[in-house]
Amino acid sequence: MSTWLKRWEPDNSVFWEETGSKIAWRTLTITTIALTLSFATWFMMSAVVVRIPQIGFKFDTMQLFWLAAMPGLAGGTFRIINTFLIPIYGTRHVITVTTFLKLIPCVGIGLAVMNPGTPFWLFIVLALLAGLGGGDFSSYMPSTRFFFPKKMQGTALGIQAGIGNFGVSLTQFVTPWIIGFAAVGAAQTMTAGGATRSIWLQNAAFWYVPLLVIVGVAAWVWLRSVPIKASFGEQLDIFRVKHTWFCTITYVMTFGSFSGLSAIFPLLIKALYGSFAGAPDPLQYAFLGPLVGSLARILTGPLADKVGGAILTHVTGIALILGTLALAGLGLLTPTSLGQFPAFVAIMLVLFFFTGIGNAATFRQYPIIFADSPRQGAGVIGWTAAIAAYGPFIFSTLVGASITSTGSPKAFFYGVVAFYVVATAVNWWYYTRKGCERPS
Repeated sequence: MSTWLKRWEPDNSVFWEETGSKIAWRTLTITTIALTLSFATWFMMSAVVVRIPQIGFKFDTMQLFWLAAMPGLAGGTFRIINTFLIPIYGTRHVITVTTFLKLIPCVGIGLAVMNPGTPFWLFIVLALLAGLGGGDFSSYMPSTRFFFPKKMQGTALGIQAGIGNFGVSLTQFVTPWIIGFAAVGAAQTMTAGGATRSIWLQNAAFWYVPLLVIVGVAAWVWLRSVPIKASFGEQLDIFRVKHTWFCTITYVMTFGSFSGLSAIFPLLIKALYGSFAGAPDPLQYAFLGPLVGSLARILTGPLADKVGGAILTHVTGIALILGTLALAGLGLLTPTSLGQFPAFVAIMLVLFFFTGIGNAATFRQYPIIFADSPRQGAGVIGWTAAIAAYGPFIFSTLVGASITSTGSPKAFFYGVVAFYVVATAVNWWYYTRKGCERPS
């Protein structure tokens, strides 16, 4: 059975109706399910780390933020590698292999939490390996771009990225439920709020194993590869184009913020509001942020196709600036009572909402900005996604450092506002204002 398609002309309407549409939508379905599992396994440590101290592991606040940060560090690095894989190995091989690779951290983390003697350094290694899931985005999304005609790319990419982003919410939503019943291995005793109960924290990692096996087999059986090939060296030409770097800045603002906020949201709730009487369980709220951001990304994909991505990216930048200033200025990052918690959650959800809009908008922009070279456009999608995937690492380490040194994350959030101002200005000057260089 051949891996490479012999002919692929998605912009040919006859070919698309007779042959291309069926293959493209089948590919989108399988790769989107795979990408959802990628995001879920990438962020499973952010959910697990909240429970680790409650079952007896003696890790301090900074160590917990480091564990939340490591998947982001590895995910960004793996994305750089993934950026160049599709034109070399093709969709079928890349999706299949990367799906099976995620079995390593899932099995490893499940075994680690079952052993109270597991050292911190081993958790760090496993957290880094969880970054394999984060790396996939930079090969999956360029692959999807090759399968669809230009007029449908914004919608297709929005669907895949939006549903894929649900993986973040999925892991934070399912974890508190699935660890509550026996499946594989012995129970741990969890202590929280003076009460104790039995949990099976290993379930938070083990439940992905059968799903990954099924999707990996499906990818090998039903996926094929578009005949667009280029060597690693040929693909490096994107770095000679200034717009590669400008797109990187705007995507760090949108997806970098989405992934970064997703990684720190549970720990931020615990660090800021966990000391009050009747403190909320972080995992009862943490899934809401990624859920809102993912929905926004899906729903605004068609809107971005209609009105253009640049204006929506600009709106996103302004909203993130104002929302972050409100978070810090209203004292929600230095709370004096639990009564401030609803406002904190509400503004965080607003931030997630606009990062979702921005994610859809930027991925509509990039194919237009690089309309003269579809291969370069796909490469830029992979590269920008790689750098933005460092969001969890940047947010987790700097927020942890800010809390450790000053007792508050306010300094970090003010710094983020400064970056949003720069990114929004870049987007306005090159892509939004009247007479701009590349309206998109």
